[in-house]
Amino acid sequence: MNLKETIQNLADELFPEIQEIRRYIHRHPELSFHEHKTADYICGLLGKENIPFRQGIAGTGILADIAGRGEGKIIALRADMDALPIQEENATDYRSINDGKMHACGHDVHTACLIGAARILNKLKDRFPGKVKLVFQPAEEKAPGGARLMLNEKLFGREEPDLMIAQHVYPVMYTGRIGFKAGKYMASSDEIYITVRGKGGHAAMPHQTTDSVLIASHILVALQQIVSRHAEASTPTVLSIGKVLANGAVNVIPPEVKMEGTFRTMDENWRKEAHRRMINMAQSIADSMGASCTFEIVEGYPVLYNDPGVTAKSIEFARTYLGKDRVDELDIRMTAEDFAFFAQEYPSVLYRLGVRKPGQSQPLELHTPHFDIDEEAIKTGTGTMAWLALAHLKEA
Repeated sequence: MNLKETIQNLADELFPEIQEIRRYIHRHPELSFHEHKTADYICGLLGKENIPFRQGIAGTGILADIAGRGEGKIIALRADMDALPIQEENATDYRSINDGKMHACGHDVHTACLIGAARILNKLKDRFPGKVKLVFQPAEEKAPGGARLMLNEKLFGREEPDLMIAQHVYPVMYTGRIGFKAGKYMASSDEIYITVRGKGGHAAMPHQTTDSVLIASHILVALQQIVSRHAEASTPTVLSIGKVLANGAVNVIPPEVKMEGTFRTMDENWRKEAHRRMINMAQSIADSMGASCTFEIVEGYPVLYNDPGVTAKSIEFARTYLGKDRVDELDIRMTAEDFAFFAQEYPSVLYRLGVRKPGQSQPLELHTPHFDIDEEAIKTGTGTMAWLALAHLKEA
């Protein structure tokens, strides 16, 4: 039996156990930086397989090693572990038992598939050179991001990987398929916090106030010119204000208005320039209208860049494993992913795993109370990760 068939058979054979691992993690979601029981559960599974590991990295992170026969490349595989602050509304028997917490972004799937891949690789460690490192990462969903913190703690020490691979569920793609995008794939993500301070007073006498609501409105509208008139037309850019708090009343102009939003783009140089322009514009408008403005930008994740060479080889390997017609080319996304921090340090690729059940008319979207997957996708996710690691390791 050749290596591909061996991995496919192992993925099928392990499926019931990996499915139950996914369901256990789904039942017991934990939020970013609080994945303590999840980490203990993963360590227990690694221990049963006699896979050496180190835990407590960046709080709850885990790094495990599977050594092959002799010297060779080092490949790192990464999965994130955290859940979201969402109340699950599914009626499955594996629905979340932790109120207000849910694996609504598929991190339970990522973790289970990496455990499955680890079990396959551990069974086949006499058939490949080099080493595979398994990264179970906390806090992908919350800045500053678990990836950044793990790197700050010198995650790999002296054994740095030659390349890194991650996968992420993709609800619009059907089970059995995966997708790749070389180069810039996902956007940077920054949080914006704006406070406009004026002089409050009676709404019937606006001439005696400095109307913070009106001034904030001018700022909100004007900021969109950063996108429409300053960003290069070829550079995707998004500025969205999702929260405006003016705690006045029908007859009260409040002294203060707060606004919160997100800024995203696909170009790091423009990102810095846009930050400067937004701050200057908001503060200039407030000043010209007799108010003051504080403008805080919390820098989040950088642009996710999939190394073209690693991506091209991974596409080739994936087509060999799944078939040419099951590997798709993807477009860019304006969502963000803290795997981008790893991709800044090492040649990397993050690909998408189809989880949509055949015949399902509408996908169950990420970050919603009804998100779920076709669990048959676990076979694809488990086998593909193991195959890609081995294919890269065995490449001359």
